[in-house]
Amino acid sequence: MFEILTQKLTRIWHQLSAKGKLREQDIDEALRQVRLALLEADVNFKVVKEFLSQVRTRLVTTEVLESLTPTQQIIKVINEELITILGKEPSRLQTANQSPAIAMLVGLQGSGKTTTAAKLALHLKQAGHSPLLIAADVWRPAAIEQLVTLGKELNIPVYAKDIKTDPIIICTQGLKQAKEMGATWVIIDTQGRLHIDETMMKELAQIRAKLRPLETLLTVDAMTGQDAIRVAEEFQTQVGLNGLVLTKMDGDARGGAALSIRFITGVPVKFIGVGEKPHALEPFYPERLASRILGMGDMLSLIEKAEKAFDASQAKKLEKKIRSASFNLEDFLWQLQQIKKMGPITQIVETLPGLSSFVPHLSNKIDEKQLKKVEAIILSMTPGERHNPLIINGSRRRRIARGSGTTPQDVNRLLNQFQQIQKLTKIATKGKLPKNFPLIS
Repeated sequence: MFEILTQKLTRIWHQLSAKGKLREQDIDEALRQVRLALLEADVNFKVVKEFLSQVRTRLVTTEVLESLTPTQQIIKVINEELITILGKEPSRLQTANQSPAIAMLVGLQGSGKTTTAAKLALHLKQAGHSPLLIAADVWRPAAIEQLVTLGKELNIPVYAKDIKTDPIIICTQGLKQAKEMGATWVIIDTQGRLHIDETMMKELAQIRAKLRPLETLLTVDAMTGQDAIRVAEEFQTQVGLNGLVLTKMDGDARGGAALSIRFITGVPVKFIGVGEKPHALEPFYPERLASRILGMGDMLSLIEKAEKAFDASQAKKLEKKIRSASFNLEDFLWQLQQIKKMGPITQIVETLPGLSSFVPHLSNKIDEKQLKKVEAIILSMTPGERHNPLIINGSRRRRIARGSGTTPQDVNRLLNQFQQIQKLTKIATKGKLPKNFPLIS
């Protein structure tokens, strides 16, 4: 996410830091480079013009030019102006006065509308609500089947009818069922098209007029850049929107849509999709996103992911084992599985301050398949072998390798690395770490 823009901005900060005291010409040259970086990231030119105008006005002051840390002052100003462009305060789902509240999802085919409906339902369920999904996309038959399948996987009820049924009838009957079952939220997956057309817009406007949803959310593919803004403007004009959901943000290395869409359309971004898995939907925080763009990480999002992924009681037990140096492969497997729940390793690294610029290099070295291989090796061990790896001899290694589809060398490598982890945890609990301690590869 934003890796191209982050790399270029980081390079600009390094160049400024090397200069020491700055002149007005230095700031103008830096802003010229920022302008090019933003335009290359597919940020709308109106946004770039307004953003740089505000930034320059604040930078060419005596306070910044004569500061002992001018580069830090520049980053601070740019960070604050980025937050302004992104919408300042986070925008949340509105609070309903009556139950159930209705969220109507609209968008073109291929934007991730159906999966977003399921992700949003899971998000609400985890927040303590009782959601019901309504499959009203009769234009794409597979959408109904897809939503029903997702509902079963997430244990969320789905109201679905035959594709020949009128969408408005499906929605009204689904809403009736939601009231009967005591649902607090209804999420409607409406019909989409491959392109914007008058028929689709008319149908969506009719559904909105009939149901009066609390939220009308447009899902747009962040990777389409400027086209995402055009789509959002059309839907806002013809249907009316309360918010936006930017999908496929994890695959968007440029970030132009995310930086432009709120400023151009005036519609707040409420969620971003950062992966295919059901939990890969995050509330949109302008401050956190600006921090990521500038390479300063996003610790708050990382902490929230960890809190969702890790079981507190199990984590306390693990901490006790580590402190008593009784950490074994069973514990290591559990820890690995919890980390996997947090998402791809590169996404986790991206949220760590100072490390986001290394993501392009790490993506070639961190092989998610390697983590699966480690998991397979441990799962092929007996409980006794996991608790006491020292009993694993040559014949056991060969058996474990056959069971996990790996080689005895792979098993040896894991056991050697685990011994290093055990040594590290023992040293860490004593508060001493020797110089040149071998890193685990």
